[in-house]
Amino acid sequence: MSDVIRLLPDSVANQIAAGEVIQRPSSVVKELVENAIDAGATTINVVITDAGKTCIQVIDNGKGMSLTDARMAFERHATSKIRQAADLFDLHTMGFRGEALASIAAVAQVELRTRREDDEVGTSLLIEGSQVKSQEPVSCPKGANFIVRNLFFNVPARRKFLKSDNTELSNILAEMERIMLVNPSVSFTLRHNGNDLYSYLPSTMKKRVVDIFGRKMGQQLLPLSVDTQLVRLEGFVGTPESSRKKAQQYFFVNNRYMRHPYFNKAVMEAYTKLIPVGEQVPYFIYFTVNPADIDVNIHPTKTEIKFENEHPIWQILLSAVREALSRSSAIPSIDFDTDGMPDIPPMPNGGKLVMPKVSINSGYDPFKHATRQHGGDDWHTLYDGLNDGALDGDSWDEDLSADVGGTFPANAAGGDGGMDILSSASNDDSLFGTAGGSTSQYYQYKGRYIITSVASGLLVIDQHRAHVRILYDRFRKTIESHTGNSQCLLFPEMMTLPPSEEALLPMVQDDLQALGFEITSLGGGSYSISAIPPELKGADYVKVVTGMLHTLAEGGKGARDDIRLTVALDMARASAIPYGQVLGVEEMDDIVAHLLSLPGQEMSPDGKRTMTIIKDDELNKMF
Repeated sequence: MSDVIRLLPDSVANQIAAGEVIQRPSSVVKELVENAIDAGATTINVVITDAGKTCIQVIDNGKGMSLTDARMAFERHATSKIRQAADLFDLHTMGFRGEALASIAAVAQVELRTRREDDEVGTSLLIEGSQVKSQEPVSCPKGANFIVRNLFFNVPARRKFLKSDNTELSNILAEMERIMLVNPSVSFTLRHNGNDLYSYLPSTMKKRVVDIFGRKMGQQLLPLSVDTQLVRLEGFVGTPESSRKKAQQYFFVNNRYMRHPYFNKAVMEAYTKLIPVGEQVPYFIYFTVNPADIDVNIHPTKTEIKFENEHPIWQILLSAVREALSRSSAIPSIDFDTDGMPDIPPMPNGGKLVMPKVSINSGYDPFKHATRQHGGDDWHTLYDGLNDGALDGDSWDEDLSADVGGTFPANAAGGDGGMDILSSASNDDSLFGTAGGSTSQYYQYKGRYIITSVASGLLVIDQHRAHVRILYDRFRKTIESHTGNSQCLLFPEMMTLPPSEEALLPMVQDDLQALGFEITSLGGGSYSISAIPPELKGADYVKVVTGMLHTLAEGGKGARDDIRLTVALDMARASAIPYGQVLGVEEMDDIVAHLLSLPGQEMSPDGKRTMTIIKDDELNKMF
């Protein structure tokens, strides 16, 4: 029997490795730009065609490569950045594996033009599917010029699963944002299909954040700085007023972007009771640690990093964020610094303390108030009269108000005592149910649940989720039929979008217009919102729009129907009644009627339960 195990050809092995390293056009941009930074480039120009599917060009003014190095750079595990395994724990460069260029060349047509400063001529290298097609001398400026054409031309299955141009361009811009934030001293430009998307000159850390995310973001950031033996922390955290459902959040360690949910909890822990539950704040935090104390070699994307002193750094981060908030008076603090404080002299010798005098009216009787209409026994008379039908609900409320010396509201807010009565019963109804009548009776519990009786038991409805479910269907039909109404704003709202979100706006602009939005571009990532749907009256319109774009950026949705569902759901969440809002009986009746008329009404669009029924048998067992 013949042997069946064979060594794979290098071309096949490179394509397998490319599946982990090169997942989409943004992966190519990330690897090439990081290589340019490692080469000491101070100017990096990126040119994109068709969101990177047709062509990606990265031009830098770095060190460049010799003829031999240019050829070796495309071999697997060929690198100039490490020499032995111990170097993995002393990394000072972005790349180190030597897999990126080999993976790119395995799934694309790559042309490289490069020259070192001391060389008279450079070299031009053409590689297609890991096969070197040509290499010849060429006249070119110092640095490197990579041109990657027809990505995944030889792997059609991978190319078929790429998203729309807007989504892929947004991913490219997101990768560029991470690199630009951590390299403010480098000049960056990016051009897409002949249009300049941005051009950033060298600047400070704060200025680079403002350049990318707008001036309003810069006004909402607080400086953070702490230096310890374990870690040095620098950067900015947002004020509590900048909180929103989705926010820009960036961690960097030793000039490398990373994702770290554990450290994210430390930051959010500092904002406990300062921001609404479920919202986030923006932050840009830069860690500097000893390279030997972290492990970068975990995942091919190098965004998952393991820390040796994770828990102590967590505590340092939490304290640093709290200190930044306390300096901004976002949280109360006790100041023991007496410099510049007024000098209050002590009491002179012989001073006497005079105790304040308290006068008491011993003849005051609170039970002989002039407005009291009933004696102690009249409470029983009032209750008996209500049960006998002598007093209807309205007169009972009036008499009770007179007894307590105030007004008894028809719609009372929820409390800890139990079920709240939001509306008085009809004239034919008793206090806790319908006595022979057909009028529906609703109760609101703690501003969250609507409770009513049905044939099989007690129906409990989550008022916010139920309203989201109702509005979701309404907004989805409005988008499909383009029948939305607009309410013009007296003063237009200004909105600034970073490039990665601005690239996604065309995907939803038609749907937003169908809902009633009027959004006008002012250039430079600035937009004016001059009209909104009437349902959003009183809401933060900018948060609604940016929240949709954040959802699209994270979900990577490309299909038209999926985008419309996302827009409808985000609009429903922003417009739905919040928890804690007191509802009248007509409002509760309207919510219940609309909810029960919908198909699949027991679940919200995001898969959460909207209602439940407590059966009569279950209630009986409780007693």
